[in-house]
Amino acid sequence: MVSTESRTNTGSTGTRRIFLGGLLIAGACVANRAHAAGGGAGSGSGSGVSGAHAAADAKGAGAARRSLRSARTASRPQAYRLRPEAGQLAAQARGSTSVTYTLDSGDSGGREIALTFDDGPDPLWTPKVLEVLRRWRVQATFCVIGREAAAHAHLLNAIADGGHAIANHSWSHPLLTRMRPAQVHEQLARTCDVVDEAVGSPPVLARAPFGEWNDRTLEISASLGMSPLGWSVDTSDWEEPGTRKITATVLRHTSPGAVLLSHDGGGNRSQTVAALRDYLPRLLDSGYIPVLPSGAAAFRNRTGEGWGG
Repeated sequence: MVSTESRTNTGSTGTRRIFLGGLLIAGACVANRAHAAGGGAGSGSGSGVSGAHAAADAKGAGAARRSLRSARTASRPQAYRLRPEAGQLAAQARGSTSVTYTLDSGDSGGREIALTFDDGPDPLWTPKVLEVLRRWRVQATFCVIGREAAAHAHLLNAIADGGHAIANHSWSHPLLTRMRPAQVHEQLARTCDVVDEAVGSPPVLARAPFGEWNDRTLEISASLGMSPLGWSVDTSDWEEPGTRKITATVLRHTSPGAVLLSHDGGGNRSQTVAALRDYLPRLLDSGYIPVLPSGAAAFRNRTGEGWGG
């Protein structure tokens, strides 16, 4: 079971690199390495080839096969170790290191809010959350755990197909601020790769487990082209306090610009789904407009128009 957030925070695609000690090392493309290994292998032995040459060819072919196996292995969740820098693939702005906890008013009279769901995707609860959102034609942001995303990649497609955003919530939900830079990079980069492989683009938002960031982890997140997202309303659904209490918390504390924190994974989320069915239409009736944070003015102000597009 994945740990869940335990407190409320309040307050105000760049390059992928590998942190080894204090160094930043850009990776090489898997396909190029595999191609180079294949091209460097022997082309076979003719009738006039000496035994030494034949042995060299066999050795080269074996090396090529090993290189290809390594490339296939690297193309799994650890592909970030051999991928080119994202800046070489597309001209995207670098991520921000300023955490967003609330949205700016935008152009909707100050009634924009953001719904976010953490710790999924979960094969039972994520589809139920998606069903409620689809019924009310509302978009949300799903902050996914990398290892869960890798195990249920089809749910990433379902999220993206519904017009929702996918954010990076680390690979295994550790406290990033207690980890070495290389470990932080691995937690975030592996998850970026899983999302990129499933839906065709990496996440542009990141949410630290427990909402805990520091200068070092923010810098690593930004180097991967992501901007950090906090929250202003903790529904406390992770405590399983009961559907009525979750609904009451949402209705009492939601205000214009609020970013709501809920969970679609990490435990039994039946109360989360039931509460969502209750409070979502009531929020809509009150004039609130759920939006994706990556498209809100809060992020445009930090990163410039067109960021993440």
